[in-house]
Amino acid sequence: MSDIGRTSAVALVGVRGTLVEVEAHLTSQLPTFSIIGLPDTSLGEARERVRSAATVADCPLPSRRITVNLTPASVPKRGSGFDLAIAMAVLAAAGTAPGADRRTVYVGELGLDGRVRPVLGIIPVVLAARDAGVDRVVLPVGNLAEAQAVPGVTLTGVDSLRSAAIDAGADLPAGFVEPVLLPVPSDDTPPPLELADVVGNATGVRAVITAAAGGHHVLLLGPPGAGKTMLAERLPALLPDLDTDAALEVAAVRSVAGHGVRSWTHRPPWEAPHHSASAAALIGGGSAQLRPGAVSRATRGVLFLDEATEFPRVVLDALRQPLEAGRITVHRAGGSAEFPARCQLVLAANPCPCGNAGTVGGPACTCPPSAVRRYLGRLSGPLLDRIDIRVAVARVTTGTLRASDGTAPTTDAARRSIGDARERMRSRLRGTGWTTNADVTGAWLRSDGRAAPGASDLLDRALDLGTLTMRGWDRVMRLAWTIADLDGDDRPDRRHVERALALRMAL
Repeated sequence: MSDIGRTSAVALVGVRGTLVEVEAHLTSQLPTFSIIGLPDTSLGEARERVRSAATVADCPLPSRRITVNLTPASVPKRGSGFDLAIAMAVLAAAGTAPGADRRTVYVGELGLDGRVRPVLGIIPVVLAARDAGVDRVVLPVGNLAEAQAVPGVTLTGVDSLRSAAIDAGADLPAGFVEPVLLPVPSDDTPPPLELADVVGNATGVRAVITAAAGGHHVLLLGPPGAGKTMLAERLPALLPDLDTDAALEVAAVRSVAGHGVRSWTHRPPWEAPHHSASAAALIGGGSAQLRPGAVSRATRGVLFLDEATEFPRVVLDALRQPLEAGRITVHRAGGSAEFPARCQLVLAANPCPCGNAGTVGGPACTCPPSAVRRYLGRLSGPLLDRIDIRVAVARVTTGTLRASDGTAPTTDAARRSIGDARERMRSRLRGTGWTTNADVTGAWLRSDGRAAPGASDLLDRALDLGTLTMRGWDRVMRLAWTIADLDGDDRPDRRHVERALALRMAL
């Protein structure tokens, strides 16, 4: 005599999920419990959690041979989020929960007392279930508020295995179980800052507004106290709100990173790791469970590296590929995972170890030339070539304070200008899959996106002389398009290219 029960679960690798069918087979042989289908250690331990939780829930597992198969077997399955799906498949095979079937995805970790504990990464799990055509997900109540960010799927929150079994038709008396909730992380998002507070830094303000409009990377180089961090911290407030697709992508990464109910946001994220961060902390990593790094947590937002020249060069160079591709694939011995990495990089650095190199009217630099070269050499040429805007931020003096006289625009005024420029970009790039000028390819710039006749003469000459690479040519033209959009012009001309070249070659 044998019986089979089936439910569904989701195997999560990075922020991508694969629908997994959970089959439970009961036979009249020596009582054992085995799980097959490429489970990891924590998933293999589900046997004891499921058995104990089922006993406490008054629906003990039958004393028969239980074989649970997770298919497709070629997909790695990790973590304790399969516990509820395994338990419901066994109860379905035993006839205790006849309503549990493969048309419902179950996710949750079981405690020995029968409670269903929340898990990390619930948003990409629900997204994978929806994309696979599943219209119902049963999940822990502790994940319910977070999962409601995903539209188009029915969610049922359960606090215990008993509740899940009753939901699936089990004839059991209802009982109260205190639900387990995810701890709410501290809200470390900086409040919006006012751009008009910046005084005496007209070039820096113009660079930040241009970067926000076109999605360009920025390097701010200047002495201590010149206002580099102040400028960078005002960039997120200038960026437009995320659309629904972008917000879901951000929420999936934040969910895997453990942000809980605050995974969903319409504002671009902000990440500012300390300069002691390792390459794995920046690009992602881990052992059994791969986690997103700072470059992925900042996707669709800003990654700010303050004191960039204090980062080890190998850590900074790890950003070169994700900045170009917009994605990062993390490989480890146990597998690989792909994370989004489409963010704006903002670097802030001093010009030398003492911070006074090149300053006018301030303390003299005491660093030997070899120390200055070694210090700035941590920003490699290939990395700098990917930075569209590179400006020097000068030390503010009383003269520049008087000259500025509050001329920096307010954050609201700058956002309106940026919004108008973004609307021009969307109209021009409709149907291409690109949304900002920073996304366009060199092929487009030399065909449909050609500048006005004679506008690129300076760039062509620099390319022939070797002072500008082909990638640099493309990036200057993208920047020229953004400047033209901010000015309300239909196509960049020589003036826009000169201003773009000045923003890129200002160091």
